[in-house]
Parts: sequence; structure tokens; C-alpha cells
Amino acid sequence: MASTWAPDILGEPFEQLTLDLGTDAEGPVVATLVRARPHVAVLKPLAGVDVLYVHGWSDYFFQAELARFWTDLGAHFYALDLRKYGRSQRPGQTPGYVASLEDYDADIEAALDAMGTARKGRRLALMGHSTGGLTLSLWAARHPGIAAALVLNSPWLELQTGAIGRQAIAPLVAARARFDPLGVHPVVDLGFYTRAQRELGTLPDSPEGWRPERGFPTHPGWLAAVMAGHAAVAAGLEIDCPVLVLLSARSTSPLQWSDEMTKTDSVLVVDDIARAATRLGPRVTIDRIPDAIHDVFLSEHGAAEAAYAALQAWLTRGAMDA
Repeated sequence: MASTWAPDILGEPFEQLTLDLGTDAEGPVVATLVRARPHVAVLKPLAGVDVLYVHGWSDYFFQAELARFWTDLGAHFYALDLRKYGRSQRPGQTPGYVASLEDYDADIEAALDAMGTARKGRRLALMGHSTGGLTLSLWAARHPGIAAALVLNSPWLELQTGAIGRQAIAPLVAARARFDPLGVHPVVDLGFYTRAQRELGTLPDSPEGWRPERGFPTHPGWLAAVMAGHAAVAAGLEIDCPVLVLLSARSTSPLQWSDEMTKTDSVLVVDDIARAATRLGPRVTIDRIPDAIHDVFLSEHGAAEAAYAALQAWLTRGAMDA
């Protein structure tokens, strides 16, 4: 059962709604829906569209500019902090942990019910970043006929080792996930992606623990769930709505700091992601943004503007009407 809308940490025009998802082994579980109260949409190209945004790993929704982009086009904008992330973290919980990406079906279903998109006869656009892009891709494939469009911002569609490496280590990860799902992996995030955002001036001032500099600790059960998602993408998803994939033009190795990290993706191997994206469905557009970082909308001004322009062009040339 949902609570009532309340003021959000982002201030006007944002509000938040807590979505009760029951309990698990760690206690009460909630997701949090954030909305930007829309402008009056008169002859706007996306009037009649609801947007649901899902964040990536070690993240939460804070991108007010992204919300303004959608509402300026007439859409109603919503963002979902998934269970055990950001606004939805509760004491004693393992941040970000799920044993299956299908667990998020409950979060998404609760959000869509609160939005009332289907009841109001509005069209749905899904938008996901990184792990959120993987989650929404899998969800859209399992729930055909619901989304009118899917926008993916550097979606984590393949492991950084590539398909061959993923296939080689998958049995080991799955075996450990069975007997030690909450075991801790060595920390591999050296904080360089956070440093790149800081140098670009796009790093948010986050509440403690919501967006740690070197990310959340990872666990075998969670990694097995993500890799199962990668395998599903590699096998082909057949998403039935148009898909836009926004990626940086280039990647940089995350092992040593370089100024190149302020204009490349230092998290994913973007060439591998572009190849994997062709397996999402029959109508996939891939747009590579020069000088973009992992979250293309947090890039330096020119690259971010190019990403917004690419998204608007795709939307307004009929993607939502396909």
C-alpha cells in the first residue's frame, strides 16, 4: 500500500511517495517514487506521456535537469528509487542487494500502479541508467505491450570482461552465490568515476551512504543475478517497443586515473555494450556521444547537450508513436 505524497529532498517541484513492498529476511522493504509536478501541457509533443526513470548501481534519483527536459516536452516525469537504494534504504539492509533482477518487478508494478498510467490511458516511456537499464530491458521483454518506448543511458548489458569472460566465470559466481550469497567481493571501484564527475562539476551533494565514492560492496548473489541478466540479453530479448541506447563514443580503463576519464566511459566497455544492444529487439537506435562519461547527461556541457539533443530528436521524430 502506498503512503501519501510528501515533499522531496530535491525541493520544488519534486514530491516523493513511499511504496510498501512487504518484508524480506532483512526486514521491511520499500521503494520510493519521485515525481516532478508537470507544467501545463498545451500542444506539447509528449503530452499524454508518463516517464518512469530507474537509476543505476550505487545510485538514486537526483537529476533535476533530466526531469525538466521531459516536463518541458509535456510529459509527466517519475523516478523510482529501488528497494535498498537512496530514499528506500532502511537500517540493517544490504545496500542494493537482490538475488534476482526479477525481484524489481514488484517495485516497478507498485510505481506504475501509483502513477496510474494505464488507468488514465497515457503512454509509458521507460528510462534506465546502467544497471537500471539492464533491469528495465529485462522487464520490458517480460511485459510486452506496456511500454511505448525504452530509453537506455549507458545500460549495463554485458560484463566488463566481455561475453567470453562472462561465460568462463559464470559457473564460479553461480556456485558461490548458492552457498555464500552475501559474501563480500574485493573492492574494484577505485573512485575514478566519482572523481571525473567531481572535476566536471556534475557530482551531486548526496546524503551519506546514498552514493558512496567507491560504490556499494558487491556480493555473489547480486553478481549472479546481474550476469543472468547479461546472458538473457545475449540470447536475445525481442523488446516490442522502440529502444534508444545512448553511449559514450569511447571507454577508458578504470585501473589508473587519467584526464580522459572526464570525457569517456570509465565504467563499461562501450563497444561491447553497443554490440549487446543489437540483441534487445527489432527497433534499436544506438547513438554514440563524443566526450560523454558513463552517465551521458552528467558529461561536460557540450556532450550533455548533445545527449539531450539526440534524445529529443529521437522522441519527436515519432519514436513514441511507433
